[in-house]
Amino acid sequence: MMVERLQSFGDIQLSKQIVQGLSEMGFEEPSPIQQQAIPVALEDTDIIGQAQTGTGKTAAFGIPIAEKVNAKFQAVQALIVTPTRELAIQVAQEISKIGKYKHVKPLPIYGGQPIDRQIRALRMGYQVVVGTPGRLLDHLNRGTLRLQHVKMMVLDEADEMLDMGFVDDIESLLKAVPEEGRQVMLFSATMPQAIRKLAQTYMKNPQSVTVSRDELTVPLIEQVFYETRESKKVDALCRIIDMEDIGQGITFCRTKRGVDELVVALEARGYFADALHGDLSQQQRDRVMKRFRDGKTEMLVATDVAARGIDISNLTHVINFDIPQDPVSYVHRIGRTGRIGRRGLAITLISPKEYRQLRLIENLIKTRIRRRELPSLADISERQAENLKNQLIKLIQNDRLGNYRAIVGDLLEEYDSTDVAAAALKFAVEGADSEERIDDNDPDVNHFGNTGAAPGMVRFFMNIGRVQQIRPQDIIRWIAEESGIPGNIIGMINIYDKFTFVEVPEEYASRVLSCMHQAMIKGRRVSVEPAKARENS
Repeated sequence: MMVERLQSFGDIQLSKQIVQGLSEMGFEEPSPIQQQAIPVALEDTDIIGQAQTGTGKTAAFGIPIAEKVNAKFQAVQALIVTPTRELAIQVAQEISKIGKYKHVKPLPIYGGQPIDRQIRALRMGYQVVVGTPGRLLDHLNRGTLRLQHVKMMVLDEADEMLDMGFVDDIESLLKAVPEEGRQVMLFSATMPQAIRKLAQTYMKNPQSVTVSRDELTVPLIEQVFYETRESKKVDALCRIIDMEDIGQGITFCRTKRGVDELVVALEARGYFADALHGDLSQQQRDRVMKRFRDGKTEMLVATDVAARGIDISNLTHVINFDIPQDPVSYVHRIGRTGRIGRRGLAITLISPKEYRQLRLIENLIKTRIRRRELPSLADISERQAENLKNQLIKLIQNDRLGNYRAIVGDLLEEYDSTDVAAAALKFAVEGADSEERIDDNDPDVNHFGNTGAAPGMVRFFMNIGRVQQIRPQDIIRWIAEESGIPGNIIGMINIYDKFTFVEVPEEYASRVLSCMHQAMIKGRRVSVEPAKARENS
């Protein structure tokens, strides 16, 4: 019996061969960007598409290209420019699947691959070329890439290309494609001035296609955050990894050094992690990605720049080990999970002083990110027990324990063997300071001392009062909105002419201070500081 094929793609009429390819890829109906862009693209109109990775934008230009190129004509008819080789490969693969039954052949071209092999491939006649700006220009200058028959040109992730300094290369490529009858499609997550200028110069009456911000953060992505002190971050991450069923995950750090340090820390604790950052050669990068795709690495640790252009279709978790400085980066990062139709979880670790940054992100995505309590050791003990046992068995079987045997030998003269093994395990899991309370020297912990508040509370002084027509409900609303704590746990509020005292529970005091100090209230920047203890009257 024949498998029932799609007759059309939503209400978009396409040729039978393209619909068959889409049907085989499991596409059922167009995503919002496809719904808007494909009909416009089929009419040969220039397009400026504002869309994030993960919204289905590749098919938004891939379907019209596969539909419009002439498969019998052995010349390059469509040129797609991407910032990275990973994205070039991914786009070429997708167009190959879309155009499978129409026999449309896309060729990816990028640096780091032998140029003579690419020259041979170009001679064979591909209708679609997908590549990175530098290598495309190289072929253009050698005369091995001819663009005189190109009718469609796509700039994918244009903002990323500009950030990477490719603007001159892009302009050279645009100038090399004949203007007569040319259609240019530009896709970008953000629209800085440089991109608008590019569009004004090289595009004819482009139509804008925008996926609204609500659709940017794919609804299937669940977003949560955990609060932890800077000094305990790695332990917090390990607990989360142990509790979560992570198929494939990416953890983001702010710096290359941060990436390297985290990978070392994770590997020391028995996790399979790999670093991905700008210092890797293309060959090393490919190796890392292959290990990750083959499931040999459970966690990629990356910087924002290094993760550009990578596409892993079954990514289950994105973890922000460092909260991104720029809220737009947050959207980029989490857009890598929850790809069309799949569920994803975005986890962010923050210290108390980073709450304000979290609020900026929430304002951008117009969504509250839920707070979760860190799993306790009791929560993860069951999961960990099995995991730990397996790791220990592996170490025993590898039999490289020489140095440690000597230490154990000394201890066994004084202590019971079970206790020694249990203490070693505890040390491996919880670290040396698991017994200690909060360290008085920890820079992340505010020791408020006696502020004259009720037991378990901290009293803050704010330099705003009755003169500014402040009411208690205003104070409650501001603190709740800025710091995200429930208004009903805020304690005593005393409002005087020019200042106010307010009490908040001790565990939230750092957060309230970091969010409220220097915040704008009623048009003025307000100073918030721990109150001095009341004098005994």
